[in-house]
Amino acid sequence: MAEGDNKSANLLAQETAQLEEQLQGWGEVILAGDQVLRWEKPWFPGVLIGVTTVIFTLIYYLDPSVLTGLSCTVMIMCLADYLVPTLAPRVFGSNKWTTEQQQRFHEICSNLVKTQRRVLGWWKRLFALKEEKPKMYFLSVISSLVAVAWIGQQVHNLFLTYLIVSFLFLLPGLNQHGIISKYAGMAKREINKLLKQKEKKNE
Repeated sequence: MAEGDNKSANLLAQETAQLEEQLQGWGEVILAGDQVLRWEKPWFPGVLIGVTTVIFTLIYYLDPSVLTGLSCTVMIMCLADYLVPTLAPRVFGSNKWTTEQQQRFHEICSNLVKTQRRVLGWWKRLFALKEEKPKMYFLSVISSLVAVAWIGQQVHNLFLTYLIVSFLFLLPGLNQHGIISKYAGMAKREINKLLKQKEKKNE
C-alpha cells in the first residue's frame, strides 16, 4: 500500500512540476488572480461580480452569433497567450519571486492537478457504474439530463450562464472564508433533525 502511495505522490509531483513549467509565464497573473478569487481584500467579491456583470451585459447588448462569439473568445485567448508572458513582468514588477510566492504558485498548480484527477476519477466511476449497474446508470443520467433541460427551459440561457459563472468565480472565496462549510453544516443539521422527527413519528 505504501509503495502505491509513493508512486501516486511521485506522479502528482511530476505532473505538478510539468504544469508549473507550462504556466511559468502566467505566474504573476495567476498569483494576482488567486488573491482576488480568495478575497484577500473585502471589496474583491464586488470586483468579481462587477466584471462578470459588465461582460455579460456586453454580450447581451451586442448579441453576437455563436460563431462570432466563439471566434472572439478564441482570438482573446490567443492574444492573451502571446502577450501575457511578455507584459506580465513589466506590469507586476521584478521577475524575482519570494519564497512565499513560489510556494503559493506550487500549491495552485498542485490543486489544479488534483482537481483534474478528481474530474477524471468521477468520469471513470460513471463508466464503471455503466458496466456494473446499467439500469441505475441509465436512470441517473436520464433524470439528471431531464432536470437540467427543465431548468434551461425555465431560465434564460444567458442569465443562467451568468449565474453559473458568477458562482464559480465566488466559489474559492466562499470556500476560503468557510461560508460553504458553515451553510453545509447548517443544512446537514436540519436534515438530521427532520430525519429524527420522522423516526419518532414512526415509533
